[in-house]
Amino acid sequence: MSALVEFVDVSYALPAGPTILDRVSLTVAEGECVALIGRSGSGKTTALKLVNALRMPTRGAVRVQGTTTSEWNPIALRRATGYVIQEIGLFPHLTVTANVGIVPELEGWAPARTAARVDELLGLVGLPAAEFGGRFPHQLSGGQRQRVGVARALAADPPLLLLDEPFGALDAVTRWELQGEFRALQQRFGKTALFVTHDVREAARVADRIALLAAGSLVTIGTLDELSASEHPEARALLAAAAAP
Repeated sequence: MSALVEFVDVSYALPAGPTILDRVSLTVAEGECVALIGRSGSGKTTALKLVNALRMPTRGAVRVQGTTTSEWNPIALRRATGYVIQEIGLFPHLTVTANVGIVPELEGWAPARTAARVDELLGLVGLPAAEFGGRFPHQLSGGQRQRVGVARALAADPPLLLLDEPFGALDAVTRWELQGEFRALQQRFGKTALFVTHDVREAARVADRIALLAAGSLVTIGTLDELSASEHPEARALLAAAAAP
């Protein structure tokens, strides 16, 4: 299976500031979900921003579909990437239908095609358009808004999804439900995904492999079993936290 995202000896440092990522090499195959885990400040969110060219590496290269992010048109790259964040980022003045359909509209889809796609996705995330399509974000619960965010990320059928702690602000039950729903959708559509979380249990539930970052470096990457076998202190600390009552 070919790589859709590649980090090749990537570093990122702030101008006259600290190094946030340090010589990271990582490959994400087509259709694979990789979870990026680690403490706050480990470089997880910066890694996502390097993928869609919100940041550019100060060393090495990030490739998406075989092309470095410096060679991509940044607008085209971002429209080819579904992005889901914890704060959701829905447009408050737009209805649910309009929020989900905004990228297909920007891409010039025919209205009938956009409407059919929006109806399909809202149904898949449990928010039927007939009932929820005309509502505004403030009329939804936190879990419902996050479902709209996932539907919007999938709307234009991008090959790549980037998710930055998307369910972190939700209650435990809703978070559990959305983890399962996300994983089912990711596998159903065959999407490649990078999923940032600080929770190893969430990482194990949504991802094929787990990449552990510590102080900007990639400590280890593999399955949960492979992570559990690691003797690195950061891996032991994360696993101990996950096992705590």
